[in-house]
Amino acid sequence: MSEQKDEKLAKRNEEKLAERNIPGMMNRNQRFAEVQHAENAGAALRRIAVYFTKEKAMVSGMLVVVVFGTLCGVYAPSLQSNAIDIIAGSRMGNLIRTLLLMTAVYLLYSGGQLLQGLISARLSQRIVKRMREELFSKLMDLPVRYLDTHSHGDVMSRMTNDIENISTTVSQSLPSLFSGILTIGGTVAIMLWYCWQLALLSFATVILTVLATKILSKKVRRFSRRRQMLLGQLNGTVEEMVAGYRTVVAYNHQDVTTEEFCRTSDSLTKAGIRTDVFSGVMGPVMNCIGNIGFVIIAAFGGYFSVNGIISVGVISAFIVYAKQFSRPINEIAQVYGQLQTAVAGAERVFMVLDEENEDKSGEDVKEASGATVTFRNVQFSYEPGRPVLHDFTLTVPAGRKVALVGATGSGKTTVVNLLMRFYDIDSGEILINQQNIRDISRNDLRRKAAIVLQDTVLFSDTVLNNLKYGNAEAGLEEIEAAAKRSRCREMIEMLPQGYDTMLTGAGENISQGQRQLLAIARAFVADPQILILDEATSNVDTRTEKAIQDAMHLVMQNRTSIIIAHRLSTIRDADIIVVMDHGRIVESGDHDTLLAKKGKYYDLYMTQYAGIAT
Repeated sequence: MSEQKDEKLAKRNEEKLAERNIPGMMNRNQRFAEVQHAENAGAALRRIAVYFTKEKAMVSGMLVVVVFGTLCGVYAPSLQSNAIDIIAGSRMGNLIRTLLLMTAVYLLYSGGQLLQGLISARLSQRIVKRMREELFSKLMDLPVRYLDTHSHGDVMSRMTNDIENISTTVSQSLPSLFSGILTIGGTVAIMLWYCWQLALLSFATVILTVLATKILSKKVRRFSRRRQMLLGQLNGTVEEMVAGYRTVVAYNHQDVTTEEFCRTSDSLTKAGIRTDVFSGVMGPVMNCIGNIGFVIIAAFGGYFSVNGIISVGVISAFIVYAKQFSRPINEIAQVYGQLQTAVAGAERVFMVLDEENEDKSGEDVKEASGATVTFRNVQFSYEPGRPVLHDFTLTVPAGRKVALVGATGSGKTTVVNLLMRFYDIDSGEILINQQNIRDISRNDLRRKAAIVLQDTVLFSDTVLNNLKYGNAEAGLEEIEAAAKRSRCREMIEMLPQGYDTMLTGAGENISQGQRQLLAIARAFVADPQILILDEATSNVDTRTEKAIQDAMHLVMQNRTSIIIAHRLSTIRDADIIVVMDHGRIVESGDHDTLLAKKGKYYDLYMTQYAGIAT
């Protein structure tokens, strides 16, 4: 009954985590994930093999070292057998020479193991480096739609956890798999050559080993899977509580949150105990089976030795070979699970690599003194059957400032997404100086435009490099002039190292308003023909907003400007104000004209400034 409650709790917590879709939590859960299974393991393995073919020399070297080390490992017990027989007097030979040769073989075996580890580690890093670079390059070429429709945590997990699983498998599992197979083959052959009767008796314990490994591994995987799932949920509860601590305290939910945490913690404890019990049992069980094998070898080996079938040295060799024989079987069982996880991870990586790149082909934007933007009968929907823009027609004259206003969800940001070709329209036309943007390469189109979003994006780099992001060729004088016009020069000069100040955590060491000022300055540095501002002054104070408006009035001269705003005070001086509602233009004109109409714009304006209830 208790276990059923635990499972219901785990399922409910898992659904909560899925709804929250926290990127950090997703990565953590997948890092502790159980063995995953690929849908088409054969195809994934063939594609992984392609990466190995590009490292032929290193792969060949590793195989040579594995074969050499395995031969040394198989040959060494034979020398030990000879030495014992020489001591016992049942064999003629030079004991000192045999012991020296045996020492040399064991040293070579140890050296081979070391070299195998070094080569496999280097090989894995080279393969993973190539795969990681390909994946990152692919992400840079994917359409915006892909990242908008896929969990960011899942994408990051493919870049980190899945590739790390591949690296671990290449560096550890594959060498163990190769050497294990060779060791089993060599050991079986030499044991049969020495005494096939004793060899067959020794192999009887293999059945017990395989059965025990299968049963215990299944139990361990089951409870380990549950433990890691509960661990992720526990971490999610803690992360959620810490992030929303003020809300928890404000609503007096401390007791409820603590109770939920304790229930999950109790379930985690039970699953952890069961996992550790079965994991701990595996070692003693394997040792017990191994000891049974040694008893069989000692009993029957002694009998065969008394009857002159084998020597005492052969018995000692059989004991070593029996241990060598059982060890690779256990390793291969473990490697199989790791290999499944790596192949599943590789398949997830290949799914991204197989996505269609964003089409960047096309001609350059025709040179002109200005940029007239025309939307003509544009229809667009993010999902089929759910249109966002309906027969949208608008002309933004060159050098003029047009503002888009309307309620949330009216389609304002969608207009910008279509102009920047983050998405392609379903029908209609978007023209720049009568040139269809479908015929223009996305790279050249975006070079002609600069955008400042409401959600400011800065990078963990210096202030100077963040400003140069819009124009890598910009000199210091141009950057300083842009900072002055955007009213952020004084702010930059007040920073500890000025333009060389490092922004940590993508700008967390400065205020949100300062980040927005830098984003506006970055757009100025780009010196675009088309300037797009999406709530660009929403996070600055009224005085700074007024200063930015004055600066923008100068900067926007001779530039086609599109402004999205909810605060209507920021667009009163716009040449054209376009009022949108449910993807349609319902009004357009200047500020005074629209107020005089007493239509939709009038209602919006009076709601903000005349105290009309919403």
